[in-house]
Amino acid sequence: MSDAAVGSWRQQFLHRHQLDTGYLASAQHWFDPLAEALVAHRNGASRPLLVGVNGCQGSGKTTFCDYLCTVLGAEHGLRTIALSLDDFYLPRTERRALAERVHPLLVTRGVPGTHEMPLLLATLDALLEPRGARPVAVPRFDKGADDRVPRPQWDRVTLPLDIVLLEGWCLGAEQQSEAQLATPCNALEQQEDPLGHWRHYVNQCLATDFPPLHARIDRWVMLQAPSFDCVYRWRREQEDKLIARRSGQAPARAMDASALARFIQHYERLTRHCLETLPGKMDDLLQLDQQRRIVARQQRPEPHGLRERLF
Repeated sequence: MSDAAVGSWRQQFLHRHQLDTGYLASAQHWFDPLAEALVAHRNGASRPLLVGVNGCQGSGKTTFCDYLCTVLGAEHGLRTIALSLDDFYLPRTERRALAERVHPLLVTRGVPGTHEMPLLLATLDALLEPRGARPVAVPRFDKGADDRVPRPQWDRVTLPLDIVLLEGWCLGAEQQSEAQLATPCNALEQQEDPLGHWRHYVNQCLATDFPPLHARIDRWVMLQAPSFDCVYRWRREQEDKLIARRSGQAPARAMDASALARFIQHYERLTRHCLETLPGKMDDLLQLDQQRRIVARQQRPEPHGLRERLF
């Protein structure tokens, strides 16, 4: 596909994400049919459609959601917004306080217990209001600064919307059993959580804080990595892109190889758990290869009843 054959919105999308037209060809093949399915699902709904997107770190969730937002707007005339679970992380000062009160590992963003769930639920409820009159303030999290963006800089979204996409690495995850929690899954847990206090706290937050969120989601999509082994390389690429995008801005808090390896271990337990338990429960499953290319798509014929499948 030549650049000349790529439409203006497609060109803007590719430029925004520093991608070549090869990504676009794959997206048109795999993502456009999903976009059409979302349009059909939305047409049968009485309020804006909330779509949950699960995928491990570096799997391409943000790019995927932006593509869907772009094609749904440009080709179908639907007002769509993409949110990330990451944007609702607790501010750094609050995570520090949580780490002092509960467990030192909670200073690191990511796991259940490090999100401000009441803010997320209130934001979603406002965005899903079918006749919303006032703009909704949507928080953003600066990963380079490891902190929430000040409120005056939050995005303001004009309503009403047609579709809301919410992506998150642990979205849809279910709590683990005591037997599963008993054994450390990596060096981080073995050395820094030998008694299991951190992982039990995370598991309890997953059990109590996430069901109200999951119950709001109408349709589920998963970008399924072939294994957890891909995560380090994919996340390294993501870190490099973060640094490139912040060129000319305040320096990003880039992680070296050892820091990144330790960081990823915070996510390992639930990432492996999601890869094992979620694929069969998704409405739309997009399977990735080692190079993050889509190799297959599975779709449930009827995207209803997932609440029963999850809970």
